[in-house]
Amino acid sequence: MLNKSARTGRRDFTLVEIMIVVTIIGVLLAVAIPNFVKARNSSRGKACVGNLKMIDSAKEQYMLDTRSTTAPGAMSNLVTDYIKSTPVCPSTGTYTLGDATTAPTCSIGTNGTSDTTDDHVLTQ
Repeated sequence: MLNKSARTGRRDFTLVEIMIVVTIIGVLLAVAIPNFVKARNSSRGKACVGNLKMIDSAKEQYMLDTRSTTAPGAMSNLVTDYIKSTPVCPSTGTYTLGDATTAPTCSIGTNGTSDTTDDHVLTQ
């Protein structure tokens, strides 16, 4: 048991100090969360573009191997021979192969802003 002289040297946190700490944490979260969301959307867009490049390369390889000028009719024609597994858009979009002269597309498309880092569009 502590005697009175030992207890007087200890100081507890006041309500104001705790409120200041909570406010600082709130400000840090207000700054961090939008940046986290932007980074997540950007990485999803880049992953989707990577998938589109892989699909485009597989489609071109398919046309070279079959000596054809027509693209495969379905994604299943590319899977196992040219792609390990069916690519899936990280933002739950769907991929369309297109014909031989057009690049594959994602149903998400552009995000509608001037920032192109999270667009789901393959640029040639």
